[in-house]
Amino acid sequence: MNNIDSEKIAWDTHYDLYGSGARPPIGELDKSATLAVSASLQKPQSNGSPIDGVGFATPPTQMRPLSQQKERPKQIVPNDAPKVALYELVAKDDVDMNHQMEPTATPVSPSEDELLEGEVGWTEALSHPKLLATGLCYDIRMRYHSELDPPKQRLDFHPEDPRRIYHIYRALCQAGLYKDPQFNVPTIEKPLERIQARNATASEICLVHTANHYHFVASTAAMTNESLIHLERMHDSIYFNPLTFSSALLSAGGAIETCKAVVSSRVKNAIAVIRPPGHHAECNRPMGFCLFDNVSIAAKVCQADYPEACRKVLILDWDVHHGNGIQQAFEQDPNVLYISIHVHDDGNFYPLGPYGDHMHCGAAAGLGKNINIPWPTKGMGDSDYLYAFQQVVMPVAYDFNPDLVIIAAGFDAAVGDQLGGCFVTPTCYAHMAHMLMSLANGKLVVCLEGGYNLDSISKSALAVTRTLLGEPPDRIEKTRPTKSGAATVDMVRVYQRRFWPCLASDPKSSTKEGTMHGKVGLRVEDALRAYQKQQLCDEFDMMELSVFRERISKSFKHQVLATINYADAVPLIIFFHDPYHHQTGQDPTIGRLADAELYDTLTWYREWAIKAGFAIIDVNFPNHIANADAYEHAKRIAERNELAIYLWENYIELNDSTAIFFMGVGSPAREIVHILNNRGMSVEGSLSPTHCLSVR
Repeated sequence: MNNIDSEKIAWDTHYDLYGSGARPPIGELDKSATLAVSASLQKPQSNGSPIDGVGFATPPTQMRPLSQQKERPKQIVPNDAPKVALYELVAKDDVDMNHQMEPTATPVSPSEDELLEGEVGWTEALSHPKLLATGLCYDIRMRYHSELDPPKQRLDFHPEDPRRIYHIYRALCQAGLYKDPQFNVPTIEKPLERIQARNATASEICLVHTANHYHFVASTAAMTNESLIHLERMHDSIYFNPLTFSSALLSAGGAIETCKAVVSSRVKNAIAVIRPPGHHAECNRPMGFCLFDNVSIAAKVCQADYPEACRKVLILDWDVHHGNGIQQAFEQDPNVLYISIHVHDDGNFYPLGPYGDHMHCGAAAGLGKNINIPWPTKGMGDSDYLYAFQQVVMPVAYDFNPDLVIIAAGFDAAVGDQLGGCFVTPTCYAHMAHMLMSLANGKLVVCLEGGYNLDSISKSALAVTRTLLGEPPDRIEKTRPTKSGAATVDMVRVYQRRFWPCLASDPKSSTKEGTMHGKVGLRVEDALRAYQKQQLCDEFDMMELSVFRERISKSFKHQVLATINYADAVPLIIFFHDPYHHQTGQDPTIGRLADAELYDTLTWYREWAIKAGFAIIDVNFPNHIANADAYEHAKRIAERNELAIYLWENYIELNDSTAIFFMGVGSPAREIVHILNNRGMSVEGSLSPTHCLSVR
């Protein structure tokens, strides 16, 4: 048994004795194990070759570089010949593991077709993703970051529990996906290939964080326990112990090595079971259980080390919390597309504030390379996430065409996670990973972020890993999104069309300025108003009243109609109303609207007014305005109020009407109140569901 195994047993024994979340208590029986771990961080172990203080029980097996291989002639292999290994392996006794490891490989048998065609060289095998293994990064030392002041009750543990990564690792082993004699033997032909974690360097971490931030986290290793507990209380949802810094270095280094293994084609894809998480850590402060921004650091290292092979990176963050740290790191980077699906709750869900709303789209050169899909509440499930993928994530991802895809894989939106409060199943996580595998020639890395229900994260990570290995996801029964989920996704689509023509209903007609400033197809409400205008003109001999004011003329074109006697000495009634009410279904076979029904609640009132000899001004208030986004509420209200005053001053106040009546249906009734408040007029009537006021 090597040192790592003995440390692992000591740590697991500690959990049985002391409960969840607690670090090994100094002065107890496992003090020697803790000191051994600390020593291992300082010097290599004697057994095998050192890799950041971790010894090997046996020397690593590596592939011989191409320059050292003898050229062998092509051979025709008969059908009855035994299958041969694709790789010639060589064991090296002394390997400098502080440098980048050469690709490791497990002998793989070629298919019958390859045997017929002749011997397959190892360089050809590396170029074919199907012949590569799926990688796994896990290191027990990341569990040494734990609370110094553990809870007194076993069930009352900190959510960011050290057991999180162990439960995932154990689930993978027990499922037969990785060889660990403590659990099981692999049950698949090509099990997961281990990727060794290492300490991230200061220069790598400072690609994302400031030097002051790095030195602050490093300083915690020399602090007393009392100082660390005091420091914990001063920071936002973070705890420290003397081994926190070393665990954080391994977590960032594990993400780096995992991404590099995928980019360099050592493995076809990989999962990094790492902690502490990182997507909340900002450039100059730790927060939200996070110390270093693992995913961002790994992405920047890969861009620097592989400028041709890893030019564009897609980071998909499905953690239930917004990844403010990742968004900050790449806000102005045009080569990194960050998409986050998270609960926002109008800025009331952690990490709080507006930074995670749909209107934060990047800045400067990175404008348009940040997409937030902010759920308005908890409770979202599979159908909502799949709808977001189908409508926004995948169209944009295909358009972006990345060289590497990294999932910031928090599993706290999973069923059973009390912090997230959502209902995403392991099957849905597998489907999302499966869709992302179609990008970047399959170069996909899954890096653990949040997820605090040990059972939920284990099942979810296992489902995703099975998908990485090539198993198809299970079937999802419910696929119809909730109303709030669909509305959120549609809101994001509308807002992002200005940057991504693929989100337009008619991409050929989109402009660079986007939906609100250029025409993309034809809005349904505009088409309905055009139809309504034609009907009113034909039936009641109405005409359009022009709006000669530049700020609002585009927004309200074709929206103001009147009978030809609107200025005569007759009673005048002004209708302020919302667009047509319409109810539509969707034909699932073609994905388009079907069975549409239109409702005009004012038809009877118009007919009555005409028969009674009234003049009519009919004002339709659209849900969008020309100079702002459809969801910029304040601007929309301001323009509607301006139109109301404009109509009063130019078409109503100066005419010869014997009496003036206002009737408001829906939200435009507020514009009637705005006119009255600004003109000090006497009023007869009261506000009701259908608002009718007379003005003298």
